[in-house]
Amino acid sequence: MGVDEAVEAVRAGQPVVLPTDTVYGLCADGYRAGPVERLRRLKGTPEEQPISLLAAELDVLLDAIPELRGRPAVMARAILPGSYTLVLPNPAKRFRWLAGADPTKIGIRVPDLPDESRSVIDQVGVVAATSANVHGGRDPASLDEVPDEIRRRVGALIDAGLLPGTPSTVVDLTGPQPRVLREGAVLAAHALATIARVANE
Repeated sequence: MGVDEAVEAVRAGQPVVLPTDTVYGLCADGYRAGPVERLRRLKGTPEEQPISLLAAELDVLLDAIPELRGRPAVMARAILPGSYTLVLPNPAKRFRWLAGADPTKIGIRVPDLPDESRSVIDQVGVVAATSANVHGGRDPASLDEVPDEIRRRVGALIDAGLLPGTPSTVVDLTGPQPRVLREGAVLAAHALATIARVANE
């Protein structure tokens, strides 16, 4: 399947499988609760677990969540695009269907995307994104590693061959000091040093 099929599927509210810079992602229209709920059911994600909001450009996320402009955007821009998920303040509680247990925070991703995935996301804006596995399962580095029960029920799949297979590094920037929630595809120390430098400028 190609870009056009994936765009049509996302716009129709169907989950799709897209390659990212880390693992294959299960993605859905991030602007609407219904598609994200379908994604949760397909993966088996608990309601209390947050799902990230992903865009091809940080400015698209800033348009969707204007409250991120200012200090959060400065910190995010210092290390994105890249293999990070950043947890940022969400005081207006936007995108509640992604937030899980705490709607005052939101996770964002701006990856270095493969060309086909970037083309899809450029056209649809923002997507809810999580790894294309059953909840608790192995993060898929190839399309073959995406479970059959997911592959059969998505609206489109895009194959970019073998990916690194390690999920993003997660850094929480909502408190007075950054917190590393998960070491992943890139060293958190790099992000922390960059953010500290920007914060002191």
